[in-house]
Amino acid sequence: MTTTTLALIPLLPLLAAVLTCMLKDGRRAAGVAIAAMLASCGLALAAFNEAWGMAADVHTTFNIPWLTVGDTAIPLGFVLDPLNGAMLAMVTFIGLLIFIYSSGYMKDDQRMARFFCYLSLFAAGMLGLVLANSLLLLFMCWEIVGVASYLLISFWFHKPEAAAAGKKAFIITRIGDMGFLIGILLAFKMTGTLTLYDDGKGLLETLPTGMIWGVEVAAVISLLLFMGAVGKSGQLPLHVWLPDAMEGPTPVSALIHAATMVAAGVFLVARTIPLFEAGGTLPVVAWVGAITALVAAFIALGQYDLKRILAYSTVSQLGLMMVGLGVAGVSVGMFHLLTHAFFKALLFLGAGSIIHGCHEEQDIRKMGGLAKPMPLTTIAYLCGTLALVAFPFTSGFFSKDEILAGAWATNQPVFWIAAAASLLTAVYMTRQCIYVFPGTHRGAHTPHESPRIMTVPLVILALFALGLGGLVKDSVLANLPGEAAQHETIVIVVSIAVALGGIALGWLIYRGRALGQENDPLAVTPLERKLWFDELYAATVGRLWSLAIIIAEQLNELLHFIRDLLVTLANKIGTGFAVGGDRKLIDKLAFDGMCNQLRSAGHAVTRPQNGFLPGYLRLIAVGAVALGVLVFWIK
Repeated sequence: MTTTTLALIPLLPLLAAVLTCMLKDGRRAAGVAIAAMLASCGLALAAFNEAWGMAADVHTTFNIPWLTVGDTAIPLGFVLDPLNGAMLAMVTFIGLLIFIYSSGYMKDDQRMARFFCYLSLFAAGMLGLVLANSLLLLFMCWEIVGVASYLLISFWFHKPEAAAAGKKAFIITRIGDMGFLIGILLAFKMTGTLTLYDDGKGLLETLPTGMIWGVEVAAVISLLLFMGAVGKSGQLPLHVWLPDAMEGPTPVSALIHAATMVAAGVFLVARTIPLFEAGGTLPVVAWVGAITALVAAFIALGQYDLKRILAYSTVSQLGLMMVGLGVAGVSVGMFHLLTHAFFKALLFLGAGSIIHGCHEEQDIRKMGGLAKPMPLTTIAYLCGTLALVAFPFTSGFFSKDEILAGAWATNQPVFWIAAAASLLTAVYMTRQCIYVFPGTHRGAHTPHESPRIMTVPLVILALFALGLGGLVKDSVLANLPGEAAQHETIVIVVSIAVALGGIALGWLIYRGRALGQENDPLAVTPLERKLWFDELYAATVGRLWSLAIIIAEQLNELLHFIRDLLVTLANKIGTGFAVGGDRKLIDKLAFDGMCNQLRSAGHAVTRPQNGFLPGYLRLIAVGAVALGVLVFWIK
C-alpha cells in the first residue's frame, strides 16, 4: 500500500466535510458523506488485510519531511501495523453504519447538511489519529477530534443542556490534553524526536532514559500521556463530560461512545505501551481502570435516562479496557475495545430507535411494553445487552474473560474489582430492559417501529455483537502484542457467575414490581446524584472556569482602559502638534509669516512704481545724492 492510498483514508472524509459544508440540501450532503466513508472503509479494509499478515513487531512506515529547524527534522507520516489496521477497519465500518443510520435519524433536521459536515470532520480526525506515526501528528488529529466532538455534542445548541454539555466536554478534555502536550514536549526534549517508528531511531524504538525529579523519564512521559487518555476515554476523575455528551443527537452518542473518540485514549495507551512498560506505570493504568469501571457501574444503577445509563456503561467498559492493557498488554485491551465497539454501537443506535419510536422520550420510567410494537429493535437491543453483560459465548464474554484471566494472573485485587463491576453491569442492564420492553406502555404516545434505514444497521451490528468475539479471538490475540494468560478454573467460574448472577439478581429485584422512582429499590440519593461528581466538577473546574472568565473579563477591561488611555494621549499629542506646532509655529510663524513679509516687501517695492515721471526723477536725484555721499565717505 502506497503513502497516497493510505493518506486517502482520512482525506476522503475530510474532503467530504469541506463539500458538505458548502451544501444546503441535507440528503445530498448525506450522500456525499456516506460515499466518502464507503470509499474510506474500502481502503481501510485493504490496509487491514495487508497489515494483519504482519508480525506484531513489524511496522511499515511512510514518513514525510515537514519541518526542518537547524539540525532537527520533524517529519509527519503514517504507520501501518496490525494494531492500527484493526482500528482502521473497525472505525470505518462502524462509522459507515452510523452515517447510514444518521441519514434516517436526521432526515427532518433543518441543519442536516451541517451535521454531516461535522460527522465527516470527526471521522477524518479519528482516522488520522489512528494512522499517525508521530506524536505531533497524533496530537493534531487528537485536537480535531476534540473540536468536532464539541460541535456534535452541542449540535442542538438551542437547548441549554446541549450547549453546556459541549462546553463541559471541551473543558474537561482540555485538562487531560494539557498533560498530553507536556508529555510530548518532554519526550522531544529527552529524545530529539517525536516519530514513533523510524528504522530503529523512533521514540518507541529507542525509548527515553535517565531521571527527572528523581523518577524515570519514561515513567513521567507515560503518565503525562496517560492524562490525555484519561480525559479522552472518560476515566476517573475526568469522566464527568461523557454522560453529559448524551445531549447530542443519538448517532453522535454512538460515534463518540462506541468506536471513535473514547477509544482514542485506549488506543493512545496501546500505541505507546513500550513507554509504559519501560516506566513501570502499567499498574497505574490497571488501577485507574478498575476503579473507574466499578464507580461508573454503581452510578448506572440509579439512572433513568436511557442514553445516560449506556453512557455510564461506556465509562465502565473503558475502565475494563484500561485494566486489560494494564494487566495483559495490547492484545487483551484492544480485543475488548473491538468487541465493545460493535455491541455498544448497537446499543446506542438501538436506543436511538427506541427514542424515535417513543416520540423522543428518553426516560425509561415512561416506556415499557415496547417488545410488541418494536420487535426488531427489541431483539437487536437484547443482543447488544447480552454481549455487554458478557453472557456466555457472546462477543463481550470472550473479551471480558481475557481481561479477568490477565488480572487474576498479575493483580488479584484488580481482578475482584473488575468482577464486581461486571456483576453490576448485568444488574443495571437487566433493570433497564425490564423497564423498557415487557409489560404495558407507560408513555403518553403510542410507540412504533423505526424505518428500515435505521433497523438494518441494527441487524448487522447484532450479528457482530453475538458472534465476533469467538470468531476473531485467536487471531487478535496472536497478531497483537501481549500474551494471553492461562484461564484458571476460578476465572471461568467467576466470569460466568457474574454475568448469569447479575441477570438473575436484576430479575429478582424488579420482577413483578410496579416500576417507578418511588418503587425502585436502587433509587437512592447517592446513585441518583451520580455520587456528587457533577457537584464536585461545579465546585472545582466550574468555579475555576468562572474565575478564569472573570479574570479574562477584567484583563479585557484593563486592556480596553490602556487602549483608551493611549488613544487619548495620542490624540492630545496630535492635537497639540496640530494646534501649537502646525498652526502656530509652522503655519503662522514660519510659512504664513514668511509669506506676509514677502508680501509687505513686495508692496513696499511696488509703491514707488506709480507710472509718473516726476516721481521717478525725484528717486534718481535722491539716488545720485546718496551715491555722491557714499563716494565722498569712502575717500
